[in-house]
Amino acid sequence: MNVLERLIGGGTGLTISTMRKRDLRHGILDIEAVAYPVGWSNGVFVSEIDQMRSGTRHYVAARLDGRIVGYAGLWFAADEAHITNVAVAPDARRQGIARALMLHLADVAIERQCTAWTLEVRLSSSGAQRLYESFGFSSAGVRQKYYDNVEDAIVMWCRDIQSEQYRSVLDSIANPDLSEEAARG
Repeated sequence: MNVLERLIGGGTGLTISTMRKRDLRHGILDIEAVAYPVGWSNGVFVSEIDQMRSGTRHYVAARLDGRIVGYAGLWFAADEAHITNVAVAPDARRQGIARALMLHLADVAIERQCTAWTLEVRLSSSGAQRLYESFGFSSAGVRQKYYDNVEDAIVMWCRDIQSEQYRSVLDSIANPDLSEEAARG
């Protein structure tokens, strides 16, 4: 059983696979439209997907029983990974999909030998901030008016992702029952 299956309890029908251009019209753009006041255009997504061939980007779609319910992406620069987006359809939130996407991205960043990863998150998005903090991210600063020239972004970093300690963090996220058992002794 892989990390994703353990996280969601297996058998739920959630899969994560490489994003394809056809996924844009089958759910990605709809999620983007509700997730971000001013989201990426079809052209921006196509450009990002095209850049996956060069190895500088990695994008995935999450499907629940065949329906696209979320997506996420990474941009690679030197030995760092930058999370470009993590979004889940409103009716599919609070089901562990964003967590599963983040676990996938973490595995990819580690496989690519990245030593750190970073992201920006809306100042008003406390739920997303908590999710990122659970993955070891901490605030490193603020980008003023980053979103649509209106809302500030918190810049978050997570370093030393090649360490055994970080692997333990990911294992505790993927296997919360095991973490609780270990804490009880």
